[in-house]
Amino acid sequence: MEPTTSRGRDWPCLRQFIIFLENRVGALHQVMRQLERQDLRIVALSILDSADCAMVRLIVDQYERARELMTFANFSLLENDIIGVRLPDCGEPHAAILSALMSAELNVQYMYPINHRKNGRGAVAVFLTEIDEALRVLKERNFELVTEDDLMMQDDFF
Repeated sequence: MEPTTSRGRDWPCLRQFIIFLENRVGALHQVMRQLERQDLRIVALSILDSADCAMVRLIVDQYERARELMTFANFSLLENDIIGVRLPDCGEPHAAILSALMSAELNVQYMYPINHRKNGRGAVAVFLTEIDEALRVLKERNFELVTEDDLMMQDDFF
């Protein structure tokens, strides 16, 4: 039987965790060890730090298991939806994605790479507040979205 979530596997967004850490030696290591020792694969990671704290954004291949582990470990975390977009096969793939979103007057708040390849093409995670509109525009322009199911399958890196 296929694993399912409350909103179903056909939801086109990925789930991103935002973990708040004290900016001290070993804090990030503790998070990575907690996840990787349970055979969870971290497919995207972005760190924003300051003198006192760090905000770690990450996407894993099995977010429900990761949520359970991080909740049990008492990590301070939030989660939200983020759009995974496969880079198009063109000379300016990042600009092509941003151009499509800009044409709909959508503001990208941040973007970072996803360590997932399919057919030789990488992907990026894109965060904006108008997710439904962004999904509509990207689908309309035939961009390929990265889904939770994609992350659970074997990719070109393995």
